[in-house]
Amino acid sequence: MADESPVTVIARFTPTSEAAGRLRELLEGMVAPTRGEAGCRFYNLFAAQGDNAELVLLERYEDSSALEAHRASAHYKNYRAQLPDLLAAPLSVTVLAPIDALD
Repeated sequence: MADESPVTVIARFTPTSEAAGRLRELLEGMVAPTRGEAGCRFYNLFAAQGDNAELVLLERYEDSSALEAHRASAHYKNYRAQLPDLLAAPLSVTVLAPIDALD
């Protein structure tokens, strides 16, 4: 049986200097289709302040099944296929389970 707890994801992206704009456009293009997924509670894109070009996605899904459905979607697979040429460092993804969190 799937865990029924909400799942939060933090994904950190460090673009190459020449690909910063393309990476941002790619990630911005993920917002609407992901927010339209049935199990998505939020999907928010942030840019680090200062000189750091890091982009961060904060995501929450109803449960682990919703996260897996997201990862199986065509828009997710398309975006992941484009990432390697845009990143200066490996993608950092942390999947969190709530201990004491407001929804």
